[in-house]
Amino acid sequence: MASLRDIKGRIDSTKKTKQITKAMEMVSAAKLNRAEENARAFVPYSEKIQEVVASIATGGGDADHPMLKSREVKRTGYLVITSDRGLAGAYNSSILRNVYQTIQKRHNSADEYTVITVGKIGRDFFRKRNMPVDKEIVAIADQPDFADIKDIAAETVQLFTDEVIDELYLYYNHYVSAISQEVTEKKLLPLTELNQGVKATTSSYEYEPDQEVILENLLPQYAESLIYGALLDGKASEHAARMTAMKSATDNADDLIGDLSLKYNRARQAAITQEITEIVGGAAALE
Repeated sequence: MASLRDIKGRIDSTKKTKQITKAMEMVSAAKLNRAEENARAFVPYSEKIQEVVASIATGGGDADHPMLKSREVKRTGYLVITSDRGLAGAYNSSILRNVYQTIQKRHNSADEYTVITVGKIGRDFFRKRNMPVDKEIVAIADQPDFADIKDIAAETVQLFTDEVIDELYLYYNHYVSAISQEVTEKKLLPLTELNQGVKATTSSYEYEPDQEVILENLLPQYAESLIYGALLDGKASEHAARMTAMKSATDNADDLIGDLSLKYNRARQAAITQEITEIVGGAAALE
């Protein structure tokens, strides 16, 4: 049986851990509020640019662009958004498990695919398994700006334009609520489903100089905005997952402190009873 000192030491240690997890929970909650606002504020822009691009691409004109065309798939790209730090419950493992299983199912050789990673956890996961990581970016801010990922987003889109890859899938955690995040797979390129999710509109657009020139500039920007939107969504999910994980850790610490306190009191009572018994026994021996 553990001594009183050992039990007391465990109680003190658990209380310190509880203070840390409680502080991390509060920090994540504050970050989540800002991340939610950022993700929500990006939605109107995302919907509008999709509406404009869909209107131009499917407007019945002669506009044409390689990003709108499907071609024979020889190599697939996977852009995976994870975090740089752990302590976020199943946030990273759920994404990585899904991507890994998908790759194992779809491909027989590493030559058939490549991975672009956002976040240290994802990068390390694929490297440890000797899977091809074409591009990477780490140390993304908790409240990212588009400038933070513009380069890797542009380079990823350029991989498709240069026919290094023939299709691109995006994997991230979609934020549903503070306690629910869904692993999401989205086919980013080619842009063959522009009208999906577009609300009916009576807006009409005039193009100057012409549709092809506008698409040449707008389509890469649209694809990059989809990556940025997924990153904002993923960051909100990350903070929510970390907040939930830290709350669970705090609750577990409370339960453990309660159990240890009960053990401590029992052990202390047993020690007192034993001392009384020894005193009574000694007194009886002297009579």
